[in-house]
Amino acid sequence: MSPTTSDPSATWATGHVTFLGAGPGDPGLLTLRAVEALARADVLIAEPDVLDVVRTHAKAGVTVLGAEIPGAPGQAAADDTSTAAVVPALRDCANLVMEAARGGKRVVRAVSGDPGLDTYAAGEMLACAADGVSFEVVPGIAAAVGVPAYAGVPLRDAQGADVRFVDARTASERCWTEVGASDGTVVVSTTLDAVAAAAGELVAAGRKPDTPLTVTVAGTTTRQRTWSATLGTIAQTFKQAKVLPSPEGGRPVIAVVGERSAAAQRDQLSWFESKPLFGWKVLVPRTKEQAASLSDQLSSYGAVPHEVPTIAVEPPRTPQQMERAVKGLVTGRYEWIAFTSVNAVKAVREKFEEYGLDARAFAGIKVAAVGEQTAAALVAFGVKPDLVPSGEQSAAGLLEDWPPYDPVFDPIDRVFLPRADIATETLVAGLIELGWEVDDVTAYRTVRASPPPAETREAIKGGGFDAVLFTSSSTVRNLVGIAGKPHNVTVIACIGPATAKTAEEHGLRVDVMSPEPSVHRLAQALADFGARRRAAALEAGDPVSRPSERRPGARRRRAAP
Repeated sequence: MSPTTSDPSATWATGHVTFLGAGPGDPGLLTLRAVEALARADVLIAEPDVLDVVRTHAKAGVTVLGAEIPGAPGQAAADDTSTAAVVPALRDCANLVMEAARGGKRVVRAVSGDPGLDTYAAGEMLACAADGVSFEVVPGIAAAVGVPAYAGVPLRDAQGADVRFVDARTASERCWTEVGASDGTVVVSTTLDAVAAAAGELVAAGRKPDTPLTVTVAGTTTRQRTWSATLGTIAQTFKQAKVLPSPEGGRPVIAVVGERSAAAQRDQLSWFESKPLFGWKVLVPRTKEQAASLSDQLSSYGAVPHEVPTIAVEPPRTPQQMERAVKGLVTGRYEWIAFTSVNAVKAVREKFEEYGLDARAFAGIKVAAVGEQTAAALVAFGVKPDLVPSGEQSAAGLLEDWPPYDPVFDPIDRVFLPRADIATETLVAGLIELGWEVDDVTAYRTVRASPPPAETREAIKGGGFDAVLFTSSSTVRNLVGIAGKPHNVTVIACIGPATAKTAEEHGLRVDVMSPEPSVHRLAQALADFGARRRAAALEAGDPVSRPSERRPGARRRRAAP
C-alpha cells in the first residue's frame, strides 16, 4: 500500500493525529495528501491564518478549533457544515491535540507553511510519541520557499550558489556571522518593522550594503506586495513608500538577500504580481449558481471576486403550464425545444426529476441552446444540443441559424420555449416568422435578491471595489436597487450594448464592453483592460495601482499594507 493512500477505514484505539502543512497562504498550494487527510478529519485544529484555507476541505460535522500560540486562547470558528467548539483559555495546542486523540478521533493539526519548520509542531509530535498516540506528517510548501517563487525571486540558478534560511526572531550572533561571511542567497523570515535591523546585522557581519534585497509581505495571496532595494537602502525605501512606521509593522515577511533578488531580474520573473487584475476586488452580481465559474476565471487573472447575488430564481406562480409542456415532450407534441439560459435547463431538469424522467425523454426531439454555457448545462444533463449559434450567442444569433419550418421534412411544427418571466419576445417573434408554432412557457421567475451586508453596500458606494461585471440589464437595475450605485472610480464592465445602455441610464460610465455576449469573454475583456492600464502606468514611470486607490483618502489608508 502506498504511504500516501492510507486506508480510510483504519482505526486507532487512541485516535490518530495528522500534522499538516497548509502552505504559505494560497489555497491552491495545499497538497493532494493534505486534502485527503482533511476530508477524513473528525477534529480540525488550525492556526487562524490558515483556518479558511483548510476548513473548505473538511467534511460536514467536523469539530473546528482555532489554535493560537501555546498558552493563548483559541478562536472558535464554525459554519453550516462544522461544529463550533470554544478553546478554553490557557490550553496549549499539544493538550488539545492529545485530548481529541485520546477520544479516538482523527485529528488534523494544521500549521502555516511546513510542519518541519513550525516552531511548536515538533513539541506536539513528541507529546504524541510519549503518550503512544500514532501520528503522521503531511509536508506543506514552506513560506521561505513558496513566497520567493511567487515574488519572482529564484533562490538558485545554474551556478548553484548556497541557500541559507534564517529566522531573524531566533537567530544567534554566530548565525548572522556565518551568513554574513557567505556569498550565497539568504532567505530571512522576519517582520516588516524588523527588516532594517536584519539588514544591519548582515552588513555588520560582512555583506556589502549594495547587496540586492527583496521583501515580500502577504506572499502567495492577492494582497502580496514586494519591495526591491539593497541592504543599505531598505530602511529609506520603506520610509519613502510610507510603509513604515505602521501599526501593522509586526506582519511577517520573507526577505531574500543576494544577486538573484536584483530588481532587474525580478521585473522579468514577477509572474504573480504582474497578472492583469492582480489584487483587484471585483464585484460579481449574478445568481449564486452562476457565479462560480466566472469567479474562478477572475481569480486566474489575479482578481479577488466578491459574489453578490442580485437575482433569485423561483418557480413560476402557476406551474400547470410548465407541467403540460413537459408532458408534451414525452407524448411527441414538439419538434424542437429551445433553451435560452442555464436556469431554463435547470427548471426543465427539476421538472423531469419530479416526474421520474431523465435525458432519454428528449429522444426524437431537436434541442437548441442559445450559447456555450447553456449547451454545457445540457451536456451535464446528458443532452447534446443539435443547434448552438455559430455567431453571436444570443436570441438573435440563434435565429440566424434556425431553419424555417418545412412541412415536407418537419413532421411537427411546434417549438417548446421554456424561459424566464421577464424574457424578451425576440425569439418568439422570430420563430413565428420562420413558420413555427411556439409554446412560450414561463419556466421560472427572476426576482430581486435581498440586499447584501452593510459592509458590502458601503464598499460599492464608497469605491471599495475596483470593478463590477454586469451580465444583464436586470443585474444593473437590481444591484443599484439593493445596494446603491457603484462609485465613479469603479470600472464598469458590461456584457453587451443593451446592458451598457441600462448602466448609462443609471448614471454609470461604461469602461469595458465584451466583444460578444459571453460572461467568459466579459472577464477576458476586463483582464485586457487591466493589462493595458498596467502597461500604460509602467510606460509612464508611474506606480501600478488599482482603481480603488484613486478614490479620496485611499492612498493614505494604503500606507499600511
